[in-house]
Amino acid sequence: MEGHKRIGVMTGGGDCPGLNAAIRATAKTAILASYEVIGIRDGWQGLIDHDNLILDQARTSEILDRGGTILGTSRFSPLKVEGAPEQVLRAFADLGLSGLVVLGGNGTLSVASKMFDMGLPVVGIPKTIDNDVAETEFAIGFQTAVQIATDALDRLRSTAESHHRVMLLEVMGRDAGWIAVYAGMASGADAILIPEIPVDEDRMEKICEMVGTRSGKGKKYSIVVVAEGARLTGFTSSAMNVDCAGGQPSAHRIGEVVAQMVQERTGVETRHSSLDYIQRGGSPTAYDRNLATAFGARATELVRKRDFGKMVALKGNGVVTVPLGQIADRIRTVDRDMYDLAAKFFS
Repeated sequence: MEGHKRIGVMTGGGDCPGLNAAIRATAKTAILASYEVIGIRDGWQGLIDHDNLILDQARTSEILDRGGTILGTSRFSPLKVEGAPEQVLRAFADLGLSGLVVLGGNGTLSVASKMFDMGLPVVGIPKTIDNDVAETEFAIGFQTAVQIATDALDRLRSTAESHHRVMLLEVMGRDAGWIAVYAGMASGADAILIPEIPVDEDRMEKICEMVGTRSGKGKKYSIVVVAEGARLTGFTSSAMNVDCAGGQPSAHRIGEVVAQMVQERTGVETRHSSLDYIQRGGSPTAYDRNLATAFGARATELVRKRDFGKMVALKGNGVVTVPLGQIADRIRTVDRDMYDLAAKFFS
């Protein structure tokens, strides 16, 4: 093989379960192919700061089940700092890398796409619990987040039933409601609110009617799941008057606001809870470990073949590759058919 036998690996953006499994797979398959593997600390910032370490067999052993990332991460974008893209390119050359594997969500991979256009030999691996990276059915971390949310909803159901309450769980999903839909459907939620379908007066009335109908059937509790990015339109409720900008609740307030609105309109005691960063932490599920392993191994293969400017992706049961340019600055939103399937069981 021509060129340097050295590969770089970095993680950028928010952490999620399964990153270490992907780092492990990328490094171990590269080592088996006689590459030296360099881990870049704290995302793109690590290339600017020349902060890196050698990822050998010892460092990548016993990390398959660990949450977070042993490399650290940041949301730093070299595209937002004058001269930083050139520093990234120089650091890549100084390290003698033949390719760089970047694990990230929409922001990190969009940067990777633009850096590829500037001459950086890069391969992307999608990771985000929001599952909103385009051109892949699942991203690393999503299935673990869904399981955590489902477990939380199962627990909330028992207390809701005991106290005859409406229990509302706010989950992550700033631009897409994948966690809300998958966890809500898995737990039998009675309503699911997501960014893709704005909540207007008519929809809120239907939710409140559902609460009353369930009570009339002897089901004196309800479970509602709300994605953090769910949007409210056209309301004048007093619940909207606290910590709101432009009539929309600020981040991590949507659950509280919706809970207050439901209680005001139904008279049923309504409590809210937010998983917040709990969704990102802890050990990855078997699915995410296996997905990360498959993605990492395929990414190394792309570097070996010098097939850069690509992202590995899941289509059906197979790992494929797509051009980074096809996913840059795009959001994969919830399929309406999937939401409608979950909605069939609202009651």
